[in-house]
Amino acid sequence: MLNRVILIGRLVSDPELRYTTSGLPVASMRIAVDRPRGKEATDRQTDFINIVAWRQQAEFAANYLAKGRLVAVDGRLQIRQWTTQDGQKRQAAEVVCQNIQGLDRVREPGVQPSPEPEYPPEREQGEPDIPGPWEDE
Repeated sequence: MLNRVILIGRLVSDPELRYTTSGLPVASMRIAVDRPRGKEATDRQTDFINIVAWRQQAEFAANYLAKGRLVAVDGRLQIRQWTTQDGQKRQAAEVVCQNIQGLDRVREPGVQPSPEPEYPPEREQGEPDIPGPWEDE
C-alpha cells in the first residue's frame, strides 16, 4: 500500500509551534493549493489543506517559513476522528509532513535584492590573466 502526498502551495498563516507534554515540537499550518477547474486554465478553485509537522520539520517551519511563502510539502494523508464533549463525531483530514521546503526567497521589507554577479568577473589589478571556464583558451 502507498500513502504519499506531494503539494506545492502558499502558507495561509504563520506556522503555529507548540510542544507536547513529552517535549516534542509540533507545528500546525495551512496551505492554499490551486487546482484547475473546467477547460480554461484561468478558472481555478483553491483548496486549503491542513499540514502537521513534527520534530525538526516543525522547528524549521516555525523558524524559517511565514505567511505567503511558497512551500513544497511531502508527507502522508491522515484522517483523525474524535468525539466532542456533547457526543458528536468529528473527523479532519491533514497531511503529516515528512519534508517541507521553502521554494521562494525570503524578502525583507526595504531591502533591495543583491545584484547578479558579473561573468566573467572583473580582475583585480596585478592578478594573472588565467582563463576561466567562461573564456576560450
